[in-house]
Amino acid sequence: MAEKAAKEIEENIDEVNEIIDPPHIDSKYRMILLAAQRSKQLQRGAISRTDIDTRKHKSTRVALRELDEKKVNFRILENN
Repeated sequence: MAEKAAKEIEENIDEVNEIIDPPHIDSKYRMILLAAQRSKQLQRGAISRTDIDTRKHKSTRVALRELDEKKVNFRILENN
């Protein structure tokens, strides 16, 4: 029983220590799309990854700050 609890704690720690290495945002249009997606996540209850006060700033401002500080992971999919 104790081993199972310890394993669950280790898994939770691994999730917290996620490596964040987003690619370079190559255009302002991609930045807008990414900020809109992250803003929706924040509105649905996601925890902010930056030190900005979420009660004083709208979710779009928080999302833009997170992207600027490179605190959000994303992938750019190639359209072939």
